[in-house]
Amino acid sequence: MGKVRLVGLWRHLGKVVGLRPRGFESRTFRRVYLMMELDVVRFISMNWALITGASSGIGRELALLAAADGYGVVLVAIREGKLQELAKEIDDKFEVKTHIETIDLAAMNSADVLFDSLAHEGIVVDVLVNNAGFGLSGNYIETDAKRERQMIDLNISALTRLTRLFLLGMLSRQHGYIMQVASVAGFFPGAFMTVYYATKAYVLNYAEGLARELKGTGVHVCALCPGVTKTEFFDVAQADGLRKSFKGGSTAHEVAQFGWDAMKRKKVVAVHGFRNRLFIFLSRFVSRAFARSRVADINK
Repeated sequence: MGKVRLVGLWRHLGKVVGLRPRGFESRTFRRVYLMMELDVVRFISMNWALITGASSGIGRELALLAAADGYGVVLVAIREGKLQELAKEIDDKFEVKTHIETIDLAAMNSADVLFDSLAHEGIVVDVLVNNAGFGLSGNYIETDAKRERQMIDLNISALTRLTRLFLLGMLSRQHGYIMQVASVAGFFPGAFMTVYYATKAYVLNYAEGLARELKGTGVHVCALCPGVTKTEFFDVAQADGLRKSFKGGSTAHEVAQFGWDAMKRKKVVAVHGFRNRLFIFLSRFVSRAFARSRVADINK
């Protein structure tokens, strides 16, 4: 974006601070005005990355990577305290701007509220990272129906709406990156985490289809597919069976670095970890029934 001229601000400031018209021409006032104008121009013209679910885990690490790459960072999550801590860390380490949006993306119309808020601030998003999401474990008929609805709203509905809203601007500028955080779970049917696996299958297929539609537009879509990662996911999903099946796992930083690099290389599907890639490859040679049974044993 070119330099933004703040028409009338000079004289408006003069009125506010009570300067006579001749005061507008003073060297000191000019310096103050130009410093303020330059700061606003930098804020508006900066390249911005928006990361949902930025308060912890992979989202937090992706925010740090974006800042290290020189992007201003829009931090989006429910926990404001965590976002404030992350913003301070970014401010201390990097010479970029941060902007916090505390919002529950599972709520109705929340994506539109977020988009309108950033438009009002003059923030133009060049990188959209749809990372927010959570899992739900247990026998399907016994899981909380309200919590299940929230999971679908966050993992699917908010992700889809945010993509549409920010994609329009990217297309007009003929440049942009969109990372959809899917999962290795998206490649398989997942008994005892049935709806969660289905939401990640949606994210994976949505990202792949959209990537093909956007070929040649300058906008690139990447589906990041982590495997087991050391985050709060297991506690939120109450997925004790899955936790016991996979001891260890990758760190959030390892997954985030892998995903960020893959997105910048314009890779469409990025599966983290050799073991995960091997598991997906070998699944092509077994029956769907065997895959269903094996995943059910892991999740139970």
